[in-house]
Amino acid sequence: MTHVKRCPECNSINITYDEEHGEVICNDCGLIIEEKMVDTGADMGGKFDKSEKKGRAGAPISMQKFDKGLTTNVGEISDIYKLDTKQTRKFLRLKKWQERVSTSIERNLRLAMAELRRITSYLNLPQVVGDEAARIYNYVLQRGFVRGRSMESVIAACIYAACRSYKIPRTLDEIAQASDMERKEIGRTYRFIIRRLTIKVKPSSPNDYISRFSSILHLSPKTQNHALRILKKADDEELTSGRGPAGIAAAALYVAALLNDEKKTQREVADVAGITEVTIRNRYKELIEKLGLEEKMKLTEIDKKGKGNK
Repeated sequence: MTHVKRCPECNSINITYDEEHGEVICNDCGLIIEEKMVDTGADMGGKFDKSEKKGRAGAPISMQKFDKGLTTNVGEISDIYKLDTKQTRKFLRLKKWQERVSTSIERNLRLAMAELRRITSYLNLPQVVGDEAARIYNYVLQRGFVRGRSMESVIAACIYAACRSYKIPRTLDEIAQASDMERKEIGRTYRFIIRRLTIKVKPSSPNDYISRFSSILHLSPKTQNHALRILKKADDEELTSGRGPAGIAAAALYVAALLNDEKKTQREVADVAGITEVTIRNRYKELIEKLGLEEKMKLTEIDKKGKGNK
């Protein structure tokens, strides 16, 4: 556990590391080479029951908990009821008082963080997104921007902002479905938070949605790459500006799937992207006409008919 090989006093290599005192000692001359060393290993000492985990470190700090996981709670309800009647009443009373003496901000955070964990779990979002959403919500709450708005809409807006910050492709419709809030309300709250906190969020790119949509639709890597090339051409022709990124990405995947003979209906693609079939058809027509893909589509249809006749 030490890099010391020789004693600087007597040049001896007979050296001992004393874990209990955190010292490195020369056994020949008695020189304390190092002292007050910090043991960075896991704390595995002490006596434990077989049912207990061999460690005393506790849970890590988490932004997704109202107290960051640092507060010691009186006890879980299931554990309290294992005690006798007198002790059970005592601890239930203590637990009730612990909740009463908490501030309004703490009570708000307790509910908000529970809602945040529920939505991020439902959407299968990575922990870093949940932590960022919790950080934004704490910032908003401390500055009083939550007043006049429902806690659920603010949490949903913070999650959407965190997704945008980390380029995690999630649409407002998906956030609305997970939070059971109206899409317009979430969008309005999101714009308010971005404006008040001056958060710089880059606009979503259609490319961000290709990988996720193609995975859900079980499309081949060839089709996925073809869709990315279509989007590159569409961007060069300025067909992506002013259009929803999810819609243009879905249309590009639909075109690529047809060109690569992978049968996917407009309804299937629209459901995955959270848009209507009308949007798919409109974007599809724009891509076909503006990028000159009519001939390729016709050849694909002729090839399909030829295979059918055979």
